Amino acid sequence: MDTPCGTHESRNQTKGNLTTVTEFTLLGFSNHRNLQVPLFSIYLFIYIITLMGNILIILITIDTALQTPMYFFLQVLSFLEICYTSVTIPKMLVDFLSDNRSISFVGCAAQMYFLLFLGISECFLLAAMAYDRYVAICNPLRYRLIMNRRVCLSLVVLSWFSGNMVSLVQTVWVFTLLFCGSNQINYFFCDVLPLIKLSCTDITSYEMQLFTATILVNFTPFSLILVSYVVIISTILKMASTDGRHKAFSTCSSHLIVVTLYYGSRGLIYLRPKSIKSLDSNKVVALMYTTITPILNPIVYSLRNSEVKGAVWRLLWDGLKGKIFSQRK
Repeated sequence: MDTPCGTHESRNQTKGNLTTVTEFTLLGFSNHRNLQVPLFSIYLFIYIITLMGNILIILITIDTALQTPMYFFLQVLSFLEICYTSVTIPKMLVDFLSDNRSISFVGCAAQMYFLLFLGISECFLLAAMAYDRYVAICNPLRYRLIMNRRVCLSLVVLSWFSGNMVSLVQTVWVFTLLFCGSNQINYFFCDVLPLIKLSCTDITSYEMQLFTATILVNFTPFSLILVSYVVIISTILKMASTDGRHKAFSTCSSHLIVVTLYYGSRGLIYLRPKSIKSLDSNKVVALMYTTITPILNPIVYSLRNSEVKGAVWRLLWDGLKGKIFSQRK
């Protein structure tokens, strides 16, 4: 494998007989040089489509017909997806075309913090969206009263606060470990599992603490989502009207698909006690939840939602009318 790893490791600081890592090297698929340009093209396309799709969702949910809590949460979700992909993909694109795949110690810490912050915030936001659907279907007469603007903003702030606190603790926890050996991260970005593998201290207790924290952070919102949908489905099945059942299911199906994609991919990596020993197999899954899930969210919500499709057509029609009017002037 032709990589300048020796150059990167020589930049580490030596204190006595102990070498302290000052920067890391993201290996990615560096051992497959023939794939670098195709991967660059594929992920550049994915990144552009992700940005366009999620920006479009934000723009169309400004439509006056979509001023409801569900679409407010969808706006926030799209914003998180834009930020989430922007934390990893630009650096990946540079690394695909460069022999220098280094990232500074501080840069690695910042990347990991924002990845955790945005990912955990999305976990809790999906739970807030499930609660919104629960109130809309199980308590429709009081929906506007319960899900007022103050409650919606509070749920979003709470999800961001939870994400910030957990990610801050985890990042400080990881980067206070001693890194004195190899600086080569067998991954595309700075994540907890591949980083603690590089530590030259005993990480057995930390791995168990990480596993416990992951279960709590993921299963707390997931449990809320599960309970919400058990009650929702029970309520829907009791509806006398077939059209009512169909409409209720259609409003929940997009959210359920997104939840399945998100928790399914994250669970494959973080909820296996021995996942630290199978980083190569985790790479593919990591690529899915950092790139594929964000690109699918706008597609899922637009294709399965008649109100969103209607807003898209209105946005296009308004743009076309404005262009025609300006040409006439």
